[in-house]
This record gives sequence, C-alpha cells and structure tokens, in this order.
Amino acid sequence: MQTILGASGQIARELARELTHSYSAELRLVSRNPHKVTKSDTLMSADLLDGSQTLDAVKGSRIVYFAAGLPPDSSLWEEQFPVMLQNALNATRQAGAHFVYFDNTYMYPQDGRLQMEDMPFQPSGRKGRVRAKMANMVLEEMLRGDIPVLIGRAPEFYGPGKTQSFTNALVLDRLKAGKKPLVPLRDDSLRTLIWTPDASRALALLGNTPDAYGQTWHLPCCEERITYAQFVSLACSVFGKEPSWSVLRKYSLYIAGIFSKGPRELRELLPRYEADNLFDSSKFKMRFPDFRITSYRQGLESIYAEWKATSALKKDN
Repeated sequence: MQTILGASGQIARELARELTHSYSAELRLVSRNPHKVTKSDTLMSADLLDGSQTLDAVKGSRIVYFAAGLPPDSSLWEEQFPVMLQNALNATRQAGAHFVYFDNTYMYPQDGRLQMEDMPFQPSGRKGRVRAKMANMVLEEMLRGDIPVLIGRAPEFYGPGKTQSFTNALVLDRLKAGKKPLVPLRDDSLRTLIWTPDASRALALLGNTPDAYGQTWHLPCCEERITYAQFVSLACSVFGKEPSWSVLRKYSLYIAGIFSKGPRELRELLPRYEADNLFDSSKFKMRFPDFRITSYRQGLESIYAEWKATSALKKDN
C-alpha cells in the first residue's frame, strides 16, 4: 500500500495516476474530501491536523507521500503546516513506512545563484520561514534514521488541469480568458519552471527507488534557461495570439495589497522575480538518464490542447 497525504492538489492527483500506472496496485488517497483518480483508489477522509486521524490514514502503508497544500495565507501556513507535517512524520514512523516529502524552494536565497540540493536556507518572508522550518523537520527525521526519508523539491509550477501557480494564473489562465498575460516585476530575468506531470512522475520514481532515500533531490526541469518574455512569447504563439504582455511593477502590487489579500500574499515572494531563478536538477538527471523531461513548447501545447478540448465539450453540452 502506498498512501498520499494531501491528495486533492494537481501534483498529488498526477502522482496518484503515475503510482497506479507504474508502481502500486494498492493506493490510498487521503485528504479532507478525497476523490478517486483511478477506479482502484481507496479513499480516506482525514484532517492532518489531528494526530490520531493521520495515524489511521497511514496504517498498513509501505510508502507515505506528503503532498499537502494550503491556501497562500501566511498565518494559516504558520499555524497549520508544521502541525500537519509533524503528525505525518509521527504516523509514518509508527507505521514503519518510507516517507517522501514534496517540497518547494521558498526557503532558498531569492537571488541569481545556482540552486543546488546543498544550498543553505535563507528564507525571505513568512512563507519562506515556514518552509525552511518544515524542511528542517524532515532533514532531522532523515538524520534520526528510524525510517527511510527523502525530499523531492520543485521550483515554480506550470501545468495542465487545475495547476495552481503564479505563472498559470498570470499567463496561461489569462490567455484562456482572452486577456493580456501579466509578468511580475521583470520579463528579462531567467526562470526555471517545472511541468507538474514531470514533478509527479519524478516523485513516484524516487519513492520507489530504494537508494534514493536519505537524500534531497531537485526534481527534473527542462534544460532551457528562458526569460519570462521568451516563455510568454512562446505561450502566445501556441495560443495563436500576438506576443503581448504587461509587467506588474512593484509599486502597483504594493498599492493593490492595500485593498486585496492576494497581492499582499504575493509581495513577500517578489524577490524571486527580481533575479534569475536558476534551479539545477542535474543530480536527478545523472541518476535517472532515461527520464523523459517535457520541453516548454511541449508543455504549452499540451495545455492548449486540453483547453480546446474542454472548451469544445462545454459548447456541445
């Protein structure tokens, strides 16, 4: 039995699909309101803030994946995320299972340095400090050695379905709505974006590779180093639009934050858009040279095809 804690997000759903397809005939999906990804999935409703419910959720598991998410609210992150993670670690330890932690890069320095697995944590803002605390909790569990533990870390997402990311919201969702894409702060800084299905496939592969445990892994990204201007131009081309976008300046986001919580929550992440974001996944690529990585064009074409198919279905209905 393999179990996904926090099974409602896009990464978790694609992870579930990959695990069932390639690795496990028995899969348990756990969240407050779980839904099946494949017919054979077992569903369990649980609140990860409750230790006993979390323990019940992982009983009998061989591998536990922590992929839980929360809305982008700093106070909520501070109050709930470490509790959820600690309950998951405690339950996994009691079950004697392997633990796979899906992580992001909020704890890294938000500058142009090359991001590798041994980069020291220098969080900027409340969300970054929460993610640093959580990553350190997992690293401490890894050092304790009671159970096999690994970390799979990803940069910002872009992807199909209900992928939640600033790139999806500001660029791709706006293109779908016939609106001009928006870019935070600068369009000439280099970005590293990960295609969500690649992140999920890589996480499944790591979880089912015994010698991957005891390590942190950067999940695989396309080798291209492109600017937001290049990414948005490519997206416009795929969607059949003239390449055009607006750059959101810092002052406008600060003013918007006075009136709206969304821009307020974005402000602490702004440093990552001012500098190049160079995420290195060469360790994974060397260990798994046959892993197929999706190019930006392939990813964008897939998003466009999905959107057109969904739009056509809505018209027919």
